[in-house]
Amino acid sequence: MNEQNPIRESELMMTRRQLFGRAALGLGTAALADIIGPDLLANSAGQAGGTHFAPKAKRVIYLFMSGGPSHHDLWSHKPKMREMFGKDLPEHVRDGQRITGMTAGQKTLPVCPSKYKYTRHENNDQGVWVSELLPYTAQVAKELCVVHSTFTEAINHDPAITYIQTGSQVPGRPSLGAWLSYGLGRVNENLPGYVVMHARSKFPEQSLFNRLWGTGFMPSEHQGVLLRSEGDPVLYLKNPAGVTGRDRRAQLDTLAAINLAHYKQFADPEILARIQQHELAYRMQTSVPELMDLTGESDATFELYGEEAKSAGSFAACCLNARRLAERGVRNIQIFHRGWDAHGSLPKEHESQCKDIDQASAALITDLKQRGMLDETLVVWGGEFGRTAYCQGKLTETNYGRDHHPRCFTTWMAGGGIKPGITYGRTDDYAYNITDSDGNMIRPTKDKWTPGTMHIHDLNATILHQLGIDHKRLTYRYQGRDFRLTDVHGHVVHDLIA
Repeated sequence: MNEQNPIRESELMMTRRQLFGRAALGLGTAALADIIGPDLLANSAGQAGGTHFAPKAKRVIYLFMSGGPSHHDLWSHKPKMREMFGKDLPEHVRDGQRITGMTAGQKTLPVCPSKYKYTRHENNDQGVWVSELLPYTAQVAKELCVVHSTFTEAINHDPAITYIQTGSQVPGRPSLGAWLSYGLGRVNENLPGYVVMHARSKFPEQSLFNRLWGTGFMPSEHQGVLLRSEGDPVLYLKNPAGVTGRDRRAQLDTLAAINLAHYKQFADPEILARIQQHELAYRMQTSVPELMDLTGESDATFELYGEEAKSAGSFAACCLNARRLAERGVRNIQIFHRGWDAHGSLPKEHESQCKDIDQASAALITDLKQRGMLDETLVVWGGEFGRTAYCQGKLTETNYGRDHHPRCFTTWMAGGGIKPGITYGRTDDYAYNITDSDGNMIRPTKDKWTPGTMHIHDLNATILHQLGIDHKRLTYRYQGRDFRLTDVHGHVVHDLIA
């Protein structure tokens, strides 16, 4: 048998985009762009090629509360827990659930009711109970779809965050934003299709690794771009001292020619991704400074978002920048707000955290609606899991902590074709287990959708659906297998769709 020729093998596997790209090699970057078009050049390194059906949303803004906010203290009004204060959580409620090593050694698991007052607010359905910690969010209740029955299998932070962001607890898979970039491409050639921001917090923050907005085994052009709040918004974007714009243009043209020659020999799509990234960085030198300059925003806008919006790196500033990015065609915008991991002193921590995010979250909804953008913008709020009904550590009337809880937690969505002003899913008297409409405990799994529940795979499937993507059909072949964001699971929760 003749020895395999790797170049010949790559030629046999050539895609249509690669074929057009190779036909134009040797003509230079500008000529290549003229022949095959900027869109094809931008996505030639690997793109799925559009929507499967008419989308209801053009973009998604994901407000991710890293650390696990307490649904007990924000969204789950459970008066019976007050009656059970300090008593051991009934064994039938826990029902053999795995708990973390942080509370596994406790002699008791005392029921811990929230210290905060709840008020029922009008929505378009049966009303929604909201904690006094979220007064601004309560004002936009008629726009929110509040899901009480989100669940996951992961019980520790990094696996849980990796799971909800990539569809796998094991690192190495593409992120939600990468899948959207791969499936839909970019709208604005001067800005990335996927942008990430980290809002500062006053409390210890869980580590977040760049793989959470990475591409895994996809071409690197689908990587999320991190906008920084201090120093240069994007690292290495400025020209080095003594290098003019003309010099940079000449350098990029020369580098593109070398890369194109390399691509002609090996047909590696990552080479085209590299060219595309270099070109995007060049264009961002102009677009990013303009984006981050908030001086043109009105006094009314800053009043809406709060004074914190004038402070770079605040959650409010990130939300305002998210609206600006949405206006400029960025498809996927994700804001991480860390510091929600309240194992002790939860009231002190959550009061501060809610002060950070409450007004700005509501302002973003209001701002988008005022500008006629909410209908085509899907806003998602939530963390990687919830918190326990029982106390971790010492319990008092005014202070307590809570451990991790994956069985049920609260997520909300707004806009983007989602039903406004509804609540979805039920939990028991301890917000510990998901129940059916009769109050009977149910044990949903990721393998088969159960009405009234939303696994994190279901959440991601629904997000993709609103953007016109069938989560079962958006695949990427790697090492002989067709991968997808929802793995072999996930169900679109049509009950939430308008």
